[in-house]
Amino acid sequence: MQSFNDRLSRLAALRPAPRSTEAPRFGETHTHSDEDPLIRRLGAAVLKNRYGEHLAVRQWFSSPPPCQAAPDVMHFLLPLEKREKKSSGMDQRCHRIADFDAICDPMQWLFLDTETTGISGGSGTYVFLVGLAWWDTVGLQVEQFFMRDFGEEHAVLMELAERMSSRRVLVTFNGKSFDWPLLETRYAMTRVLKPCVPLAHLDFLHPARALWKLRLRSVRLVDLERHVLDAARLGWRRDDDIDSAFIPQFYFDYLRGGPVEPLVGVFRHNQMDLRGLAALAGKILATLPSDQSVRHSEEDALDLVALSRLVHKRGESERARQFYEQALSAELPDEIGRAARRELAMLVKRSGNFTRANALWKELARGLANGPQEAFQAFEQLAIFYEHREKDFKRAANICRRALKLLRQAKTSRRYLLDPIKSAQIEARFEHRLKRIDRLATGLFRAKQGLLTETVGF
Repeated sequence: MQSFNDRLSRLAALRPAPRSTEAPRFGETHTHSDEDPLIRRLGAAVLKNRYGEHLAVRQWFSSPPPCQAAPDVMHFLLPLEKREKKSSGMDQRCHRIADFDAICDPMQWLFLDTETTGISGGSGTYVFLVGLAWWDTVGLQVEQFFMRDFGEEHAVLMELAERMSSRRVLVTFNGKSFDWPLLETRYAMTRVLKPCVPLAHLDFLHPARALWKLRLRSVRLVDLERHVLDAARLGWRRDDDIDSAFIPQFYFDYLRGGPVEPLVGVFRHNQMDLRGLAALAGKILATLPSDQSVRHSEEDALDLVALSRLVHKRGESERARQFYEQALSAELPDEIGRAARRELAMLVKRSGNFTRANALWKELARGLANGPQEAFQAFEQLAIFYEHREKDFKRAANICRRALKLLRQAKTSRRYLLDPIKSAQIEARFEHRLKRIDRLATGLFRAKQGLLTETVGF
């Protein structure tokens, strides 16, 4: 439960910040008294604008180094509807060549990560630390704005808008769902400040989830650093990192006059998040396929399956087929292997390669004990092929009867685990198909008999 004083402190932030009577020049930096232990520990400065003061910390890091973004890779990072509009010249956000050039230039990107008073979002949550980073020619520049009390929020938000106006491509990790909507809310609550709307917002959580969740399960930034980025090689470790769940309490303790050491850990945590985000951006850009890229045989097969799904979703069927085939040539876990075969079979079927599709369906049909759902889908697809493509009604009927026999055996012996509702649906489809095939076969037989009778009579 929040105390009455905590609630009053939160409500105090809703009041417009008093304007400075000196009307200082924007971006003016002050040397603050050495009596402030936080400034002394961080080597910080006090930045002043017309809405007041706030704390600012700037540091430069040699890693991660700047990366390159090929234009044919960038469409994987833009929403599907934007990519489709761009191809027809109708993208309202990226309609100018100069705009798209900026999106494809990592030197124009502004990395953003915030620390807040809670993770629930909404008007009662405040951004007390705004972390920004951008690449210069040889490294990563990190800048952090901190409000020492709620009255400094306006000054922090104004400084953020100024930085975003110079680099219009915003890059975050889950920022589309949390950081940026929360900042927009805070701007609205000031009633005097407006955010600088980014030209594009690249949220790297989504491509990271598409590429590595299949292998890692967890795609938290710290897990990606450990298993994908090799952060130790890049020059930093999180051995002394703080638990992010305690960050709001550290800030509230600071407001009450508590020790500054925990907040020093918050600043370091925010810096590592920004460096991890920049390294992740480079890794994703190097992983996503370009027209000239070649996948290496030593790549993890699970990552290739994930990449196959990603490029297939983006409409690149041929490239997806190549990645699926390469993944299946390696060892995959049974469940993932069955799913990959099923997805590849549907893909090559749509392209008209029925020979390869049928070979995959037959492999799946033989694996009934391990994957009953995929096996019965394989039986159904084979029946469809022989009924519609080959007009071999006898073979199609035999496949349906075989599937029904196995399905009924599974229900009585409980050997194959299938949901009862799903089992009933599969059985109904096979029975319906078998009846139709029998009618077609009977009609075809009668038509042949009639033709033979007419020929003999003639």
